[in-house]
Amino acid sequence: MGTNRGIWAKRKPIPISQQIQTMKRHFPLFDVQWSKGVVVWTGVLQPSELSDSYVVNIRYSLMIRQPEVWVDSPKLVKRNGAESIPHTYARDRLCLFRPRKREWTKYMFIAVTIVPWISLWLLHYEYWLATGEWRGGGEHPGKNNKGGRVGVQDISY
Repeated sequence: MGTNRGIWAKRKPIPISQQIQTMKRHFPLFDVQWSKGVVVWTGVLQPSELSDSYVVNIRYSLMIRQPEVWVDSPKLVKRNGAESIPHTYARDRLCLFRPRKREWTKYMFIAVTIVPWISLWLLHYEYWLATGEWRGGGEHPGKNNKGGRVGVQDISY
């Protein structure tokens, strides 16, 4: 009776080098900085023809649980009197997916998941700025026990 080693083999995360190659193929204008196992991509996204252009950063390492994403410019702003920007973590890091539901894992390419999700998040952000309504769905990041915003590093999976 033969065995299928693939069933029992432990999956390995996509190596950083492959993430970089895939990003370069899909987003050749993004700048990449890679040092000591940490990669940071910086590039411009425009979610629609009517949208602003945004300079975004994606920081990733196999040592962190999920990519950190933030917008450099234009700076994200709170809508008239809003306490915070919807679907963000501490330091205005974007909340793009539900980590506890494993909607993104280290077995997925950032170029075909995270980057499109950033663009979609930005589109919903612009709609929220105009209307006050967040139409992006998802779950809003909660509060930690101290009453502060939950940070990416504070989320348990």
